[in-house]
Amino acid sequence: MSDSDGDEDPFYDAVEYLAKAGPMDLGTGIEESKLAISLFMNNRFAEARALLKPWADESMYHALGYGVFEFLEAVLTFEQQHIESAAETLEQSVQVCNKFRKKNSMYESLGKIVRRPNYDALTEEEIHAELCYAECLLLRAVLTFIEDENLISFVKGGLRMRSCLKCYRECWNILRYRNWDGSLHKDHFESGVRMGVGAYNLLISMLPAKIMKLLEFIGFSGNRDDIKETGLGQLHLGCDLAGSLRQILCSMVLLGFHLFVSYVLGYGDGDLVLAERLINQQLSSFPDGVWYNFFKGRLEYVKGNVNPAIEWYSRAWQSQSEWVQFHHLCYWELMWANCFKQDWISSRDFADLLLHESRWSRTIYGYQKASFMCMMSEKLGRFETAELLQLFKDIPGWKQRIAGKSIPMEKFAVKKCERFFAQGNKLILPAVELLYLWNGFKVLGKQGDLVRPLLALVERHVRDLAREKDGGGGFYVDNLCLLLLLRGMCLRYLDRVGEAEADFLGVIAYEKQLLHDAYLVPYSTYELAMSYWSQGNTQGAEVTLENAKNNYKGYALESRLHFRIHSALSELRASRSVGQAGGTTSNGRKTSVPFL
Repeated sequence: MSDSDGDEDPFYDAVEYLAKAGPMDLGTGIEESKLAISLFMNNRFAEARALLKPWADESMYHALGYGVFEFLEAVLTFEQQHIESAAETLEQSVQVCNKFRKKNSMYESLGKIVRRPNYDALTEEEIHAELCYAECLLLRAVLTFIEDENLISFVKGGLRMRSCLKCYRECWNILRYRNWDGSLHKDHFESGVRMGVGAYNLLISMLPAKIMKLLEFIGFSGNRDDIKETGLGQLHLGCDLAGSLRQILCSMVLLGFHLFVSYVLGYGDGDLVLAERLINQQLSSFPDGVWYNFFKGRLEYVKGNVNPAIEWYSRAWQSQSEWVQFHHLCYWELMWANCFKQDWISSRDFADLLLHESRWSRTIYGYQKASFMCMMSEKLGRFETAELLQLFKDIPGWKQRIAGKSIPMEKFAVKKCERFFAQGNKLILPAVELLYLWNGFKVLGKQGDLVRPLLALVERHVRDLAREKDGGGGFYVDNLCLLLLLRGMCLRYLDRVGEAEADFLGVIAYEKQLLHDAYLVPYSTYELAMSYWSQGNTQGAEVTLENAKNNYKGYALESRLHFRIHSALSELRASRSVGQAGGTTSNGRKTSVPFL
């Protein structure tokens, strides 16, 4: 392959690079980092790590790259030994990058307050060191939040995030004010700055209103919608820098936002046209790479194309066996894709794989497995029934505490285990309830052929519950309200809006009679608002969303709903300002100053 081909990265053998002698200059460090990314994206993980490790204590880009791989392994496994190893590696990476940074005297530091520094005086090594230092600090800060469960770790993480933000601000100013004539590595620097600034802006835009007010109190400001659009715009610009070191990473952040974050926290769909274009571009370079096969599966999943999604997820899962942690991402998605089809056996099997192989949350995985088994309780044999009972007994003992607090979904699962035994060893459609709580209806609702069988299942349980009303053990109203919420969701996505709203209002009317599942009322209020919005009643939607946000406190999974409410209100209010004055780029994205 010719080195002059700008569309594809040259692909060499890693061993050839390891044998290379001589000093590691900036240009060689960048090229070897690009090669490491190519190896990584082609599932050659050990080779990518082996390429970077020998120089990780001398070269800023090798230190950063090796730190990234260690970080990924830590967050994917959640095993203490990998977390400790990653923390040690990233501390070393921070030190290596710091050695190459410009050291300002006290006079120079004071001078920066009253006048803009002369960024042309910085060497190429110094400006890239500032960027690599910021990226290493960001990874170290994130790892700090998960490596220990005390307040001190959160304080340390916050301080590192603040230092990281300061470095990105400096990199942003370097990009804007430096004279780049004759620079050999500007695109690599620019893609890194745009990736960091873009990701930071997206993160800030998703924070709840209370956190935003706190940030404003300590000096930050900015319109949330402008911040999000700026973040997306910066990442787009990073993606446009063909051949740059962090182009693929910009692409992955955008795909993560449009295919995951938008569906978990948002109201509207992500930009699926953009996602498909990015995925197809990268699949042409990495046809067997686990990441883009996984993203392709997710794209089909969010479109509601369940069978193609299962095929792509399975292909991603089977494409490599070196990092089994990637398998867990596929298992999670395959579990829900089969749930959409009411294939409870397959869903149970994938939940079981997660329970036994992943260390993220045994409580959540265990409860998911138990929920799928409950859905086929009439077909369980004696040994499977005994397994189910033991599972419900074991789940509460697996609950974790992070920074002294329980994970909300784990607390929910433990309460449901108690409910299982209190109701005579049964739960009402627990897997469908989980499907709703994980925002699965947003995807499921795109395919009427999937919604109609689910509606039939819910209505059958409504009839069964009516016959058992007198023997409900005090849970009749709670179970009825759950079924009304689930039926309302099915009806709404089948365009039977009037019936759906009647079910949501029915749940709200039972508020004072609910004994246990208080969360059903605010969640139903939110769904009622979404129904109003879908019919063009934006005023009614906004008022109802405000009611859902302000009128209910202390219920299960409250933060999860508040993220959805915040996102919906932001989208609703932004839709009213379309066409108003404001700077835009040629693709319609705002050009406001990044949140720095």
